[in-house]
Amino acid sequence: MREVKLSSQLTVLSMGVAAVLWTQAASAATAADMPNTTLQTITVTANSSVRNAVQEDSVYIDDYTPAAQASHLSDFLDVVPGVSVGGTSSVNQRIRVRGLDDTNLKVTIDGARQEGALFYHMGDVTIDPDLLKKAEVSVGNNSVTLGNDAIGGAVAFETVDAADLLKPGQKVGAKIHAGYGSNNDELLTSATVYGTPTENIDLLAYYGKRDANAGEDGKGRDIQTKDSKGENILLKAGAYIADDHNVGASFSRTENKGLFPLRPDFPASPGADSWNPIIPQEVKRDTYALDYTYNPVNRLIDVDTNVYQTSTQILRNSDGEPGFEFDAEVKTTGGKVQNTSIIDSSIINGVSGVHKLIAGVEHYKKESEMTRDFGNTSTDEATNTSVYLEDQWQMGKLSLTPGVRYDRYESPEYVSAGKTYDNVVGALAASYEITPRTQVFASYTQLFNGPDLSQTIFNTNGADTYVNDDLKAEEGGNAEVGIATTLRGLTMADDSLKLSAKYFETNIENHIEFVRAGGRRTGMNCTTGQLGTSAAPEACQGVINNDEDFKIKGVELSADYRADDFNMGLSYARARSKGEDTGYNISSVSGSSSESGDKYMVNLGYAPTNTTELGWRSTYVASVMPNTGGDDVKKPNYDVHDIFMSYTPTQVEGLKATLGVYNLFDETYASHASRNNALDDNYTDFKMGRNIKTSLTYQF
Repeated sequence: MREVKLSSQLTVLSMGVAAVLWTQAASAATAADMPNTTLQTITVTANSSVRNAVQEDSVYIDDYTPAAQASHLSDFLDVVPGVSVGGTSSVNQRIRVRGLDDTNLKVTIDGARQEGALFYHMGDVTIDPDLLKKAEVSVGNNSVTLGNDAIGGAVAFETVDAADLLKPGQKVGAKIHAGYGSNNDELLTSATVYGTPTENIDLLAYYGKRDANAGEDGKGRDIQTKDSKGENILLKAGAYIADDHNVGASFSRTENKGLFPLRPDFPASPGADSWNPIIPQEVKRDTYALDYTYNPVNRLIDVDTNVYQTSTQILRNSDGEPGFEFDAEVKTTGGKVQNTSIIDSSIINGVSGVHKLIAGVEHYKKESEMTRDFGNTSTDEATNTSVYLEDQWQMGKLSLTPGVRYDRYESPEYVSAGKTYDNVVGALAASYEITPRTQVFASYTQLFNGPDLSQTIFNTNGADTYVNDDLKAEEGGNAEVGIATTLRGLTMADDSLKLSAKYFETNIENHIEFVRAGGRRTGMNCTTGQLGTSAAPEACQGVINNDEDFKIKGVELSADYRADDFNMGLSYARARSKGEDTGYNISSVSGSSSESGDKYMVNLGYAPTNTTELGWRSTYVASVMPNTGGDDVKKPNYDVHDIFMSYTPTQVEGLKATLGVYNLFDETYASHASRNNALDDNYTDFKMGRNIKTSLTYQF
């Protein structure tokens, strides 16, 4: 009854928000004199110290989930309408935007692309939330600046800088953090040292450890790891040369070692040892990045450059049991140069207004390498080169943003015979301020996604693989319409209510799907690529274009009210995919389909004193019945509540204590973005049950 009651209340609430306004999520930080006309990016930050550096039209994690004490990306990214993160353990973090997983998203860490896929039973994003300063989420692709591999949008993670932690006038500082989670005996300890030895140089060094045992779901059953040891390193240095130049360098590492299920998206359930044994595994990401900016007084020049190399690796040791041991790695090397120019249009054509021209060049190469039983090695690679131009043209209350991008993509040899795809896409967005602080908008962006690397564990240098030289690139378009407003002075002079919502349609043509072989799987003919049947399976596997186009349609609504020491956030998100011919949903490698039920979220925050902050977060996800043409099973609804409190004593400057109870009512549930089978608990990646977290931070 509790779930039905909450669903009813939130449905009425979301309908009320929709009746007031259709809008979309808040825009990301942009130049004050040239707002982002497409209003498509939400900024989620995990550190309030960067608040002054971001425009007010942003979603802050501190405002929505104070004291979240995140150990998984779902602990804070899930607050963004249209975004969900599946998986339970540190080695299985699956980001989904409108049902599309991270293989269809541009994911970066400090500007470094995280490309490729290692193993479909594990997540592809390897980072510990304790390293992060903020995460910028583009819900949907609404800009030519995103490029290839971004059909669903983008997530840009940024790690903390010394400038974010230094107090005014401070030369050297340190931050010590310790946290504990009761459910899985998780212990987090970290230390950060930072400083400015001279006026133009800043340095930062971070080291953290996160150790945990097996957690339990709401029924007391073990989930995921039996023993996990995480280690994180972050090193950063920056130098300001004169007043115009800035050079930075960084290295970050996230490493997780322990006893994990062979297939980490299945639970560590009793009786599963024969098909999903617990074995020693290691997942590691190393990211090296260099960046350079040049921003003179001249408004025509604002250059931002970065070069990087990042690698993600799975090392599996089964104590000598053949078939389980391997070393799988995906490495991405690339760089980007982008310049932003601000031009008064009256100088060009006599029409009043301002142009913000963004021009860029990007190149990256992604390589996969698989070594089985630490013997034979197989490799493959793909490269992408692109140029793009976007013009954000502000003319009083009206703004137009046309854009164009060219991509030259050289595909993997053992996926599509190294075929080269030359592609041009365009985009156009418009917004109009109908009243002060209220804008209506519309946008359309063409999409392009070349064939990705095969999952690294399937690399065989073409053996037992059908190489599809007729494979087409995924194409399509993303269209969105909406309106955004901010109301002030509703109940008192300094309160505010931001209302947001939008309607979107994403069309995907030539959808690329992977066909497995072996066992009862249909497979493909090794010569012709003809699909087999369950009665007559074929021996090879590979990728094909689906015969039908898919559409993803949905809405995203949100409301954010603030008054003195109280804040309340409400949101609703819905996305549904459908094949134009069969009506089937888009398939998902994590079981069932990409479909998630409608998500309702309430976030409450209250600061009764200058030293105390209280919060409550409630999430309700409605049930959904996937339609893949197979033996589909309904994904059940779930209802989760979190409460938290933080205390900053005045007696000790820089000290902060945090206490929270997450999944307060010990709900047994699995995210719809996770592997989910309501008929068999052995095939469901359950989330953690009630978890009491406490942490202590001291910054000096």
